[in-house]
Amino acid sequence: MHVRLLDLGTVPYLESQTIYHGVAHAMDEATPNTIALVSPDRPYVCIGYHQELEKEIDLEYCRSRDIPILRREVGGGAVYLDSGQLFVQLIFHRENLPRRVEEMYKLLIGPLVETYRALGIEAHHRPLNDILVGDRKIGGTGIAAIGEAMVVVGSLMFDFDSETMARALKVSSEKMHDKIYQSLRDYMTTMKRELRRRPPRERVKTILIDKLREALEVELEPGRLTYKESKTVDALNRRFLSPRWLRLKGGLPRRGVLIRGGVRVVEAERKAPGGLIRVTARLREDVIEDLTLSGDLTFHPQHLLEALEVSLRDRRLDADMLTNAIDAFYRSYEVQSPGVSPQDLVAAVLMLRDVPSP
Repeated sequence: MHVRLLDLGTVPYLESQTIYHGVAHAMDEATPNTIALVSPDRPYVCIGYHQELEKEIDLEYCRSRDIPILRREVGGGAVYLDSGQLFVQLIFHRENLPRRVEEMYKLLIGPLVETYRALGIEAHHRPLNDILVGDRKIGGTGIAAIGEAMVVVGSLMFDFDSETMARALKVSSEKMHDKIYQSLRDYMTTMKRELRRRPPRERVKTILIDKLREALEVELEPGRLTYKESKTVDALNRRFLSPRWLRLKGGLPRRGVLIRGGVRVVEAERKAPGGLIRVTARLREDVIEDLTLSGDLTFHPQHLLEALEVSLRDRRLDADMLTNAIDAFYRSYEVQSPGVSPQDLVAAVLMLRDVPSP
């Protein structure tokens, strides 16, 4: 089987999304299976198909930094994208891909993993669709049915701006921002972080093309967009920039941010007689890795609130375990929190279990 390779280099940020959408929407029987390699010419934020703009993105922050925002037709969460990433986009006829989602992901993840390994980075696949180095994520993939095509998208991470990513997301508090930023630093990595430098892009691309050829057992033939595809891309450029498309309603509100599979930052609030309790935490499965307590409650001695937060680390979201830990802390330090009992705190922390996964 022959596959067309669209090695397009750096393209306008908008077309880093609309090119693969355009190939998919224009696909007919004569369209070859296609792999596109692109990087955007400027940073932007891209939200998933099912998300609502105002609920996901800090619009004021993005406007102040002149960061454009796009909506894609692929699901998933909001992401910050820039030239530090090389996008790899497979646009195939449906009958030429495996039927099982797990196998479709492997089709792209395998070559990405092998490219990292060829560079000296010990990457591995964490099902369903993450690529990790040790415990840190270095890439993910997404799948969508667009027109007559199946699309599988991923990227190679040269570098990543964790601070801008954290700031671009709309969250309820500064503590949530801080938690997301620190979690991205803790659980994401890049080629620059692993190798202490950015490897030459052309070398990385050459390795990737070889690994794609080997894994897919195909010949990759350099090509270009057809007239039909170019016209479709032009039409999509107009749609993707339209306020109506960007502000589609009906998305699912995000109450947590997925850092990588199994690790998320979440926030919950509970009103107690003595004031509002806000809990911001990073969870690994159902284990608290980090936690911050805030709100308009009174806690005395005040400086011990941080010690209570530390005491809850590495504990599961289990009512008995949390009750024992918080009761013991209150007794040991003679804590006073008028109108906020240990049971109120336990109930607030347990609310994290009910925050839906992004």
